Amino acid sequence: MQKKYVGAIDQGTTSTRFILFDKASNIICSHQLEHKQFYPQPGYVEHDALEIWHNTKKVISKTLEKGKIKASEIAAIGITNQRETTVLWNPETGLPYHKAIVWQDTRTDHICQRLHKKPGEDFFKRKTGLPLATYFSAPKIRWLLDNDSNLKEAAKQGKLLFGTMDTWLIWNLTGGKNGGKHITDVTNASRTMLMNLETLSWDEELLKALEIPANILPEIRPSSDSEFYGFTEIPEIFSEKIPICGDLGDQQAALFGQNCLKKGEAKNTYGTGCFLLMNTGTEIVHSTHGLLTTVACQIDKESPKYALEGSIAIAGSLVQWFRDNFGLITSSENIEQLARSVDDNGGLYFVPAFSGLFAPHWNNEARGIVIGLTHYINKGHMARAILEATAFQTREVFDAMMKDSGLDLKCLKVDGGMTANDLLMQFQADILNVEVIRPIITETTALGAAYAAGLAVGFWKDTDGLAAHWKADKCWEPRMKPEIRNREYSCWQKAVKRSLDWV
Repeated sequence: MQKKYVGAIDQGTTSTRFILFDKASNIICSHQLEHKQFYPQPGYVEHDALEIWHNTKKVISKTLEKGKIKASEIAAIGITNQRETTVLWNPETGLPYHKAIVWQDTRTDHICQRLHKKPGEDFFKRKTGLPLATYFSAPKIRWLLDNDSNLKEAAKQGKLLFGTMDTWLIWNLTGGKNGGKHITDVTNASRTMLMNLETLSWDEELLKALEIPANILPEIRPSSDSEFYGFTEIPEIFSEKIPICGDLGDQQAALFGQNCLKKGEAKNTYGTGCFLLMNTGTEIVHSTHGLLTTVACQIDKESPKYALEGSIAIAGSLVQWFRDNFGLITSSENIEQLARSVDDNGGLYFVPAFSGLFAPHWNNEARGIVIGLTHYINKGHMARAILEATAFQTREVFDAMMKDSGLDLKCLKVDGGMTANDLLMQFQADILNVEVIRPIITETTALGAAYAAGLAVGFWKDTDGLAAHWKADKCWEPRMKPEIRNREYSCWQKAVKRSLDWV
């Protein structure tokens, strides 16, 4: 039967989706399920990896059912995932030893502080392009090993595997305890703080510094791999085996899906957090302004492409927090209407440092503040300040990226759920003073994973052909007066300074 579709598993921080795309990059059908968030104590954020695996099977089944799609019509499957989130499991039982520690989790701060002293942050940044921060996987692995005395022995006996969520899903999709493939790609590996950016392999000195056994780590493969990672081994869902051959961390997948395939092209994704990436081509650009250097992608046997990244921990999740904790809106979409009830923020600024600040500050001791409260302030001003917090944080990262790259970006491609908010997008264009462009297909993260898998099996010929599928849906031009822009951003920077080093 003709191969009509490519599937993408989009395993995110709050939900898991399966989407089927056709050759024109159109979404044919999809299904999505949320998973539970666990907050056992302040600073701790966890997921149930088994729940995520069960949800993955459910969303695949439901999508095929909705679209009346047969397995024989699917050319390949790609995976994109929340990065850094860490799972350790037993390959004989298939069961995790502990709940997954999520990228937002800050419990490893004491480990990072110890590593700051020796071997020092420069040691890690030089090899990995990453600062010493609770964000990344390696300190999470170290914490798990330190807090469960049985894990060290399990590692010695070959009964311990590590993976980010892509690795966990690939292992389960390809057979699990019955021969599942233990694999990750270069983009996800570059977020562990254990992979050398130049060699694209696990680094012995990094492993030694963190005392992490090499035998628990997955094999590192290209993001789009014509040799395939493996085939589906889920007969209750797929009547025939489908190649798994695309894998990209979610933000790199969005960069790929936005067709930012050339040096100097950038995108910003507005999801749970906010992530601005710029393709730097085959050049490794080490940041001096608080950004990350990361792998953008590797297509089969080609040289890898790199990127500069600014990671913001709290964006869409701030709107959810406002909805759930205050009850002033019934759904996240309602915040735009409430924010439009006022003309401006009324002098109110919100710094959402709930678990410290990521780029460009990397300050784990920062905490959230609301500043500028007066009798004049109402719920509309609060809603507006919450939306503007995402745009202000993006401005900080944008400015750092211009300094690191030496480039002058004139536009920014955007995607993610928050781009449906026209008020936010206009303010983003205003505060950046550049054009903001939203594509017709905003599911760029899943699309990037689909592209990676489709290229590996020849469903799409090459990356040049993918560019024809990208089309703009809406553009926002800056219209704020320079003096207002400068004043607002200056006030935001003052607010950030007051949030730092609170703990």
